Amino acid sequence: MGHAKSKDLVHWEHLPIALAPSEAYDFDKKGGCFSGSAVDDDGILTLIYTGTVINEGRVIQTQCLASSTDGVKFQKYVGNPVISVPPEESSSDFRDPKVWRHEDKWYMIVGSSKDGKGRALLYRSNDLYAWDYVGVLAESDGTLGTMWECPDIFQLGDRYVLMFSPMGMGERKASYLTGSLDYTTGKFTWDYCGEVDCGFEYYAPQSFLDDKGRRIIIGWLNAWDWLPWFKSFGPTKANHWCGAMSLPRTVELDTDGRLKFLPVEQLQTLRTEHYELENVWVEEGQRFLPKEMNGDCLEIKVVFSLEDCDAEQFGMRVRCSEDGREETLISYDVNSKVLRFDRSRSDSFSEGVRTCTLETTENGWVVLHIFVDTSSIEIYANEERTVMSNKIYPDPASTGIDVFCRGGKVEMLSLNVWKLESIW
Repeated sequence: MGHAKSKDLVHWEHLPIALAPSEAYDFDKKGGCFSGSAVDDDGILTLIYTGTVINEGRVIQTQCLASSTDGVKFQKYVGNPVISVPPEESSSDFRDPKVWRHEDKWYMIVGSSKDGKGRALLYRSNDLYAWDYVGVLAESDGTLGTMWECPDIFQLGDRYVLMFSPMGMGERKASYLTGSLDYTTGKFTWDYCGEVDCGFEYYAPQSFLDDKGRRIIIGWLNAWDWLPWFKSFGPTKANHWCGAMSLPRTVELDTDGRLKFLPVEQLQTLRTEHYELENVWVEEGQRFLPKEMNGDCLEIKVVFSLEDCDAEQFGMRVRCSEDGREETLISYDVNSKVLRFDRSRSDSFSEGVRTCTLETTENGWVVLHIFVDTSSIEIYANEERTVMSNKIYPDPASTGIDVFCRGGKVEMLSLNVWKLESIW
């Protein structure tokens, strides 16, 4: 398990590897130390993770502990695993523990499945070492995937949110349910289901509370189960890395039970050169943004008005090459009210188009907040209730950006572009 630290969620420092396979319960060339979570146990940083081995073709997954007094070096618990077998009523899919404290008890949910339906299992403990199985916290109704990976549950106001990454749902990579949690019965009852991110890549988001009381999530930007294995990790596989971590996002509950995801405000400290345009009519075939705005690490805020708009489609081009062969399109379709991300010409590897319905603001504006970061693009829209995260691998020289319009004209009320410095 990799390890990094930060004082502001923006600038990061790599630390030595936190955990590596070394014991009978996690040492296997096809297994290892799998995802988990961390808690503060009276000043002791304690990791709870899944140990995985394959024995005679059978996957064996157990929940294990490791602790640290300095936050750098971790010692595995000599009594591992603390949960050695899944409950009889579930399958051998038994991984990704998330632990939290409520009143005087520790609680853990673990991702699992049964009869082709994803579920989250609930455990309870007094001390993190001895765990009692409570039961099935929640499970799919048959429409929410075959296995729930990396489940996470937390409270926002008087509601609870259950997040997970469902397997077997094609393009959907991270879902959330909002409802209520009864600690007495150990049951989560939900009444709203939403999508955390509509892009190609956003997997296994995990949350934490910061010192300001904000609920923050960070996800893994990499798609895998919808691609053939040889394409899953993209061109980066040759360089021995796969995907990246997303920008930190705060999670807020909207009045209708939906979630809003906002990039943390500390990201503004990365802004350097600033460019601004206001009240410009964009017409088809027109290109007018100066090259000074070009870059591969940018923050872009653009506002379009639908008043007097007769265009069929409009949006932004980013990571464009000089010869026009490479470009990534972020567009809004006026008739269908669909936000569209097109990476079919982003590079020689990526392919496909991702879409989602996008509501305009009350005053009829389309507002896009875009972060371009070398090989990733994160788009926040619909007043932060819609997010799309995607990976691309263009030529380093493809740094052009522009606004475009098809089938008429549209008014761009404002465009703000900031160049961003490195977090390292």
